[in-house]
Amino acid sequence: MKLGFAMPHLLRLKATCQPWEAAVTGADQTRLAKWAEKLGYAMISVPEHHIIPRAHLELSGPHYFSAYPTMAYLAGATERIRVNSCIAILPAQHPIVTAKALSSIDWLSGGRVTVTFGVGWLKEEFDLLGVPFHERGAMSEEYIQAIIELWTKEEPQFEGRYVSFRDVAFEPKPVQSPHVPVWFGGDADPVLKRVGRYASGWWPFLTEPEDIPARLEFIRSQPDYAGRLTEVFYGFATSRVGEGHAVRDDPRARPGMTKQEIIDRLGWFSELGVTISSVPIPQIQHIQEYFDYTQWVAEEIMPAIA
Repeated sequence: MKLGFAMPHLLRLKATCQPWEAAVTGADQTRLAKWAEKLGYAMISVPEHHIIPRAHLELSGPHYFSAYPTMAYLAGATERIRVNSCIAILPAQHPIVTAKALSSIDWLSGGRVTVTFGVGWLKEEFDLLGVPFHERGAMSEEYIQAIIELWTKEEPQFEGRYVSFRDVAFEPKPVQSPHVPVWFGGDADPVLKRVGRYASGWWPFLTEPEDIPARLEFIRSQPDYAGRLTEVFYGFATSRVGEGHAVRDDPRARPGMTKQEIIDRLGWFSELGVTISSVPIPQIQHIQEYFDYTQWVAEEIMPAIA
């Protein structure tokens, strides 16, 4: 079992965030990224929304980064730790732009990029971006095909309803082979089928932990399953976030858990098929306490779940 590093103040989600996080600055996050790498955490993952309608502020909060520039910055501030998104909204921008952004980061970082795509859920955000919300699934299907074509073919070409290209050159290619690892986040059947066709990782959000084995079986039982799925991310805080970012109570994933409680829950996750997780941010008052806590996790928890 690997542990991702829960970076404070990448969002201000009511269900998971604590007041002290809002004071964490970009400079603090840079120090924390270097600290996470030193301690041996596996990856830092960046949530993404481009704009939040005011009606969603109470639950979602206003504070989100654009995933790819943030991943690039964190990769540039470090040397070994992987960077990911959780999630990047695939239909929100043209796939050529997405492919170029991710291959650029992968090339510059020496192959440390994973990307978790999502189709998006916030209709008002799509309306503001001028992206047809009810076509986001079909768009995502074409976009991922086009992105992989650009990443892997010397003479890429693609003909679709939403994107077409031929007689083009595309470099740099990703350093990683055959391409940047692609994960998908989400829980609906079409998402899981897309995981099976294209992805090496799945990031569930609304799936209950005990339902993960059945959903993995669903993915692997599809007739077009490509056989690449090896990673499943399920964080402690995942079960505290409901649909539309609603707040859910889960005493099994609360701040302040003991060492043995954390180890036991991670062991259970592993039995369910989870390969990477992150422990809850503790109830503390200041960023320095978070440096201490993440060191405690690295020293006390990581050896027990290796």
